[in-house]
Amino acid sequence: MTHLHITSWALGLILLIIAFVMYRKGSKAGKILHMILRLDYLLILYSGGDLIAEYARIGFPSFPLLGELIVKIIAGLWVIVAMEMILVKTSKSKPATSFWIQLIIALLIAIILGFFRLPISM
Repeated sequence: MTHLHITSWALGLILLIIAFVMYRKGSKAGKILHMILRLDYLLILYSGGDLIAEYARIGFPSFPLLGELIVKIIAGLWVIVAMEMILVKTSKSKPATSFWIQLIIALLIAIILGFFRLPISM
């Protein structure tokens, strides 16, 4: 399930960039890609939830990295919210700089915890 999760958020980032460019050009394709990205959010949430279930099988009470897992979950949700807000603001021709900064910060937190700190990884 780890590979599905990584593939789905990589696809989400690619769709975010393409939809952002299409919105900036004023193309209707931006709205279509935005809707596809919203479907990808569901795949990200499903695969992330399955990874959380794998950690639950390890056992939460004896799991020493529970705090970091909670931070990773919050950062992952923060990434999704920032991606959505970037496209919503861009579609309304409003500045989205603060959400780009939030996306970068949350993405770094999620990647560092997911790849380098938590035990279920590639």
